[in-house]
Amino acid sequence: MDTEAQHVERDRSSSPETRGSRQEEGSRSTRFSLRRAGLLGVGCGVLLLVVSHFVVQPFLIPSTSMQPALEVGDRVLVNKLAYRFGAEPHRGDVVVFDGTGSFLREAPEENALAGLVRGAGAAVGLAEPADTDFVKRVIGVGGDRVVCCDRTGRLEVNGVPVDESYVHIGDAPSRVPFDIVVPRDSLFVLGDHRSRSRDSRDHLGEPGGGMVPLDKVVGRADWIGWPLGRWTALEPAAAFDAVPAPGGAHG
Repeated sequence: MDTEAQHVERDRSSSPETRGSRQEEGSRSTRFSLRRAGLLGVGCGVLLLVVSHFVVQPFLIPSTSMQPALEVGDRVLVNKLAYRFGAEPHRGDVVVFDGTGSFLREAPEENALAGLVRGAGAAVGLAEPADTDFVKRVIGVGGDRVVCCDRTGRLEVNGVPVDESYVHIGDAPSRVPFDIVVPRDSLFVLGDHRSRSRDSRDHLGEPGGGMVPLDKVVGRADWIGWPLGRWTALEPAAAFDAVPAPGGAHG
């Protein structure tokens, strides 16, 4: 057995030059892996923002105005394609919209950098939405006559009383009386927790009358995506099934 040859081979494999070469190769491989992981992360982030902008956006619920359907901290998934191809919101839909011009006269000022960071976080449901974004339930669409309230305390839409099972227990449909006709291409919206919701009722005497233009609707809230224990689809409200189209109201 040639032990001398074995010692020579072992010495070559553990020489400083060899170890240095291997360390350099390992360092190069690590840098490549980190670079690839970084590029993959950036690519995934860009894809997520694109999907959020055009298809489905997570929306963090910041208030109690839509209880019991939506709780503070819920992330709803907003379907941005729901009304993209000619379809319009229906009574009972839960929608997210930009309230500038209807709930707010103008957008509040915000530092550009802070707005960019907040906007990116809001786009993926990690930060509260902009102060101009709201989530409410559609009660009336263009041409509808919405009245509060009938002799039993229910809202009427086009002459038909509406049994709103989604309204927070203990809340009246509205303590503010009104009798309005929703303008064309607009929506009349209310929160489900009526005693804690600032909605179309609170802006009836202001410019815009609290009516939300259709072109300000971001999308329809179709699912609760987080927390996992509250994962569920937001089913359309059946309360308006008997309500006739505008112009077909009962006397």
